[in-house]
This record gives sequence, structure tokens and C-alpha cells, in this order.
Amino acid sequence: MKHPRIEINAEVMVGKPVIRGTRIPVELILRKLGAKNPAQEILRDYPRLTEEDITAAVAYAADALSTEEVVEFSGVAK
Repeated sequence: MKHPRIEINAEVMVGKPVIRGTRIPVELILRKLGAKNPAQEILRDYPRLTEEDITAAVAYAADALSTEEVVEFSGVAK
């Protein structure tokens, strides 16, 4: 799925997905949301972000996880 607000460039934040035109990683936004920081607080702390950027970060992460494969291992030593 395309995510026009998300950019991946090896020369920006070592290739981590960032909000296009910024050095703000998707991971940072997700961690802040996961720590129960309200979107308005994130927007205040990072004035270059918009509500649409936060929504795009969550959508990107959801799509990334939806294509993740789970591999079951058996016979692992305990």
C-alpha cells in the first residue's frame, strides 16, 4: 500500500521510515502514542507535524504488520 506522507531514504535517519520532508521517524510517533501521549501534545512538541501525519504513521505501521509473516519454530532447546 502507498503511503505518500511516509518516506524511506538511506540518507535520512539511517533509512528508517520518517514523515516526508522531516527527520521525524514513524517509530517516534508510535512510541509516543503508545506511552499515552495525546496527539495534541505530539503536535505541540513537533510543530512540523500535522494530524494527518500522525494518522499516516499509524496506518503505515498497521500495513507493515499486516504483511508480517509469523514462523513457528519447533524443537527449540530450553
